[in-house]
Amino acid sequence: MASYRIAVVVGSLRRDSFNRQLARALQSLAPQAFELQTVEIGDLPLYNQDDDAAPAAPVVRLKREIAGSDGVIFVTPEYNRSIPGVLKNAIDHASRPYGQSAWAGKPAGILGVSIGAIGTACAQQHLRCMLSYLEMPVLGQPEVYLQYKEGLLTTDGRIGEASRDFLQTWMDRYVDWVKQHAPRREEGFAPHAGGETEAPRPRPS
Repeated sequence: MASYRIAVVVGSLRRDSFNRQLARALQSLAPQAFELQTVEIGDLPLYNQDDDAAPAAPVVRLKREIAGSDGVIFVTPEYNRSIPGVLKNAIDHASRPYGQSAWAGKPAGILGVSIGAIGTACAQQHLRCMLSYLEMPVLGQPEVYLQYKEGLLTTDGRIGEASRDFLQTWMDRYVDWVKQHAPRREEGFAPHAGGETEAPRPRPS
């Protein structure tokens, strides 16, 4: 079995999203001991604090998958100089109820691709601020602001030659980051399942 399970959260719902393609391709850069699993966020209802006591099934699943992971990779586009609403909605869901965040302590990495000249730089800065507040140790370097160009991804879904070495360096750094912050998953061991994790407490609204 994999020694480390990494939840991959894609901030786009578009079927052929560049970021979704990038997320799928990342597994080829990860060592055998790391299993990357994409977490579905498109079926989540809009966050409503009234539902905290009886969350919908997709919310329960989201929190379980995040809590059961050893780390989280966010792959996000940039909308209007920030992250997409669907990603913010997922972050809010898994951080609540008050004091029961599934995100706390999970080593995080951030990547993103867009057609703009600065990639997803602004979105990533907003996301870093959120994740820091949620007590997620976030990999600082190298930063990955990819501008989509032909050849970034191959026709068979792999990382193109021009970006492969850079993204491999990022993956190697993220692997080391996870090992620094997450215990190795052994047979019979599972990360804290969530629901009791003390984390920054968003005040009731």
